[in-house]
Amino acid sequence: MRVMARRVVRCAVGLMWGAAAAVVELLGTVLAGLLLLLVVAWPRPRRAVLRPVLACARKVTELERTRLRVWLRVHTSPVYEDTQALQYPACRWALGVLGAVVMLSAAVGLGYGTSWMYLWLLVDDVRNTGAVVYTSLAGLFLLFLTVQGILAVAELEGKLARRMLGPRHQEELERRIAELSASRAAVVDAVNDERRRIERDLHDGVQQRLVALGMLLGRALRSQDPERADRLLRQAHEESRQALDDLREVAWRIYPTTLDEAGLRAALETVAERASVPVRVEYGLSGEPERPVATVAYFVVCEAVTNAVKHAAPSRIVVAIESKEGALRVSVEDDGRGGANASGSGLFGLARRVAALDGRLEVRSPPGGPTLVTAELPCA
Repeated sequence: MRVMARRVVRCAVGLMWGAAAAVVELLGTVLAGLLLLLVVAWPRPRRAVLRPVLACARKVTELERTRLRVWLRVHTSPVYEDTQALQYPACRWALGVLGAVVMLSAAVGLGYGTSWMYLWLLVDDVRNTGAVVYTSLAGLFLLFLTVQGILAVAELEGKLARRMLGPRHQEELERRIAELSASRAAVVDAVNDERRRIERDLHDGVQQRLVALGMLLGRALRSQDPERADRLLRQAHEESRQALDDLREVAWRIYPTTLDEAGLRAALETVAERASVPVRVEYGLSGEPERPVATVAYFVVCEAVTNAVKHAAPSRIVVAIESKEGALRVSVEDDGRGGANASGSGLFGLARRVAALDGRLEVRSPPGGPTLVTAELPCA
């Protein structure tokens, strides 16, 4: 609810700026049309007339691109032709007028919807109470409709900008091919890094314990003292138990079976239980995400919690999972010492995992903390 309210307010501010810009665009369109008619009638001064017209059109279009990016979250290609810069303001001013009508309706609805408060404060004796109630309800209903209108006009603004300013289909395909090539290389690197990590875990943990186990058993077989042999066998038994624990730890870090058997929420709760500091999991999903998305979300949480415990010395960690505008948002925040390096091996590997799903990873860790690791993963 809070996210939707912020989106409506942000779009409303963008539409108000767009309404103000529509006046300039309409006047510019009329003036540019008159100048172009003069060019048709007298072709000689064509270059002298077209140059300032196109320059002004580009300035207006750049201001519009900034407004769209900041307030409506619409991104367009920075490369466009002069004719596109001239055509876009000539078409967009109509949407600016429509946005002004919607915002005016919102103001009217807000005024009528809250009129009962003004009457209660300013008028001592309200005679027609029913009319006041009906007026307030009608104003609130109009305000509800204008909220839908704000989102609809913002969507139209985005469609018009993408249609007229690009990126063009060919540019979009080239950009997508480049992204896929980079993500494929990142996946290969991530797999190789994971193999090296598994090899280190096996070599430094399980293998060392198995070597110690073999040495203890050999010493027990060669011993002539029954008590000493019994003591060595007990040590070998303890070493075998610890080797099994290390092997389970390695297998759990490779891929947790809980994720397949019980889902993402249970896997994250397992991470919280295994951590040496208190971890609170705030799970805001109503359903189970797709398996690739759930897997990446799990590893983001697991690696972020492990890094925080190992390097930041936090007293608490908060893990939040929520759905936001068609994407799965994962955030891990700790109150440790901060200063996490986003280009380090662990976090860099997470960034490549997230990028393989066309997601985005962000790390904010000022010195002194807190550290916030946020991942957004697109999902259906």
